[in-house]
Amino acid sequence: MKAFTLAAASTLVLAGIGTADAAQRKAQVPHAFDGSWSIEVITESGSCDRAYRYGVRIDRGEASYPGGDFQVNGRVAKNGAVRATISNSLGSANVVGRLAKSGYGQGTWTAGGGAQCRGRWNAERRS
Repeated sequence: MKAFTLAAASTLVLAGIGTADAAQRKAQVPHAFDGSWSIEVITESGSCDRAYRYGVRIDRGEASYPGGDFQVNGRVAKNGAVRATISNSLGSANVVGRLAKSGYGQGTWTAGGGAQCRGRWNAERRS
């Protein structure tokens, strides 16, 4: 559960991340938060590992994490608000926070299941 929780939280963090069908995505203009982001995930309570850093890609307000084996459901709103749920067969994590056009962001995450971890995340634009 440790690896899932932190990986899930970071992905999600930029998590902001939702689903839209292909036609909707093609019709949308680029999003202010599109690009590559570096996400630092810090555990503040629970049995999850202390910290991780991941690269996340945001495209038209939807986030993805290449190399992850989890589902992402959420979105980065036009005002930068991040709301997402990341899940896999081990459990799920809820992520909330905000990205700023200045290229930074922060928020919190909470994982359910056996780990019962929670913490915070920080983001920095890389592109």
